[in-house]
Amino acid sequence: MSAYQNDIKAIAALKEQFGSSWSAINPESVARMRAQNRFKTGLEIAQYTADIMRKDMAEYDADSSVYTQSLGCWHGFIGQQKLISIKKHLKTTNKRYLYLSGWMVAALRSEFGPLPDQSMHEKTAVSNLIEELYTFLRQADSRELDLLFTALDAAREAGDTAKAADIQSQIDNYETHIVPIIADIDAGFGNPEATYLLAKRMIEAGACCIQIENQVSDEKQCGHQDGKVTVPHADFLAKVAAVRYAFLELGIDNGVIVARTDSLGAGLTKQIAVTKEPGDLGDQYNSFLDCEEITEAELGNGDVVIKREGKLLRPKRLPSNLFQFRKGTGEARCVLDSITSLQNGADLLWIETEKPHVGQIAAMMDEVRKVIPNAKLVYNNSPSFNWTLNFRQQVFDAMAAEGKDVSAYDRAKLMSVEYDETELAQIADEKIRTFQRDGSAHAGIFHHLITLPTYHTAALSTDNLAKGYFAEEGMLAYVKGVQRQELRQGIACVKHQNMAGSDIGDNHKEYFAGEAALKASGKDNTMNQFS
Repeated sequence: MSAYQNDIKAIAALKEQFGSSWSAINPESVARMRAQNRFKTGLEIAQYTADIMRKDMAEYDADSSVYTQSLGCWHGFIGQQKLISIKKHLKTTNKRYLYLSGWMVAALRSEFGPLPDQSMHEKTAVSNLIEELYTFLRQADSRELDLLFTALDAAREAGDTAKAADIQSQIDNYETHIVPIIADIDAGFGNPEATYLLAKRMIEAGACCIQIENQVSDEKQCGHQDGKVTVPHADFLAKVAAVRYAFLELGIDNGVIVARTDSLGAGLTKQIAVTKEPGDLGDQYNSFLDCEEITEAELGNGDVVIKREGKLLRPKRLPSNLFQFRKGTGEARCVLDSITSLQNGADLLWIETEKPHVGQIAAMMDEVRKVIPNAKLVYNNSPSFNWTLNFRQQVFDAMAAEGKDVSAYDRAKLMSVEYDETELAQIADEKIRTFQRDGSAHAGIFHHLITLPTYHTAALSTDNLAKGYFAEEGMLAYVKGVQRQELRQGIACVKHQNMAGSDIGDNHKEYFAGEAALKASGKDNTMNQFS
């Protein structure tokens, strides 16, 4: 017997126990409300989604073709519509998550207004967005189930037992819109205690997976901008531990931590690592510093020096009081960061790269997997990359290396529309199409995400609407470009009153007041024009 049927039976027994004072209570209405409110707390969501994510990780270990995906979002409605679209077109939410981007929280959710991705926004904006996302996803469940309940009542009233049985089966086997969220905590917004406190808020809001990066909190930069500064491993690993403690304190024992390294594009460090003996982790971090050998006589006022193999070395210090790494050490530092993170509590890796190149990613992951064979990556399919130009240049270089004639192409201008129909462009587009599949098969990428997709789609669609509406097209720009497409493509939001919960409210009114209920869905509701 399904949970729905069990609830009807249990409430019927309870109603009988309380006698006539509960005569107005309909057990099936209560069962429906319970089905529409499956998740009562954020911690229930965190546990449910952590179980999903752990299952998906195990399945990827067994078969790298079953990778996972997500899209970034900055509002609950955006996340809701993604999951509604996934269920509509793909029939299941399996292996599809949401990504909460710190960049979009900074740019779109701060009370200061638009901010760069430098951890200057309110830290609680992150946990608030997680809660908002799950509020909208729960409402999507409630709305979809409400439609099924209405259809069930109609089938029963029509005496169509076969249809009623089919709808009842859909209710009994309902798949929720609730999916894992990979949530960006930036560099922890402060010291390890601050990281722990914010992580707790995020988990309590429903986060089963927290992504943290190895930059300095007060110098944090977007992963695709210059000026990034990393911290010694001990500092970063303390924050990884802080996140794990937060999960364990709240009872989410299988919570997931993504350790992100920005070392590939970070040429600076604020601190020289503490080292107790040659070859320890601090010494390995310091070994990448750009140093010059000096004598004691050459020591200057305020100089910082390290000693290695009997030599006195002075790390090069910039006017900003930062120390720089040797050029060309980024990949080796990423490998070391990745291995140490996985050895000290992290579950997944994130290596921030400057371009989408399977070979580059695979080379680093191959080194990591020599030590940790099941190492897995979360990869940012970033809008900061010029995907068209990058892949056309990769194909150009491959063709040239194979001795093919590339004289018809200007490598620096391959983005040009004049190349769109060429063989090179078609090969590049195919490589873009299969990038996620190839990356998962050859570079250990368990999860592919796009950080800022709806930031860009909102800008593009708004531009297209505005340029027509405020010019000659007027209302036709909206009708032709938006409403007509919603109707023809079956976009649920064309009935925006229903999407906002009007019909759910009507059904509740009927539960509470029976025939006396004043409902909004009568014949004069203009939404009926879209039936």
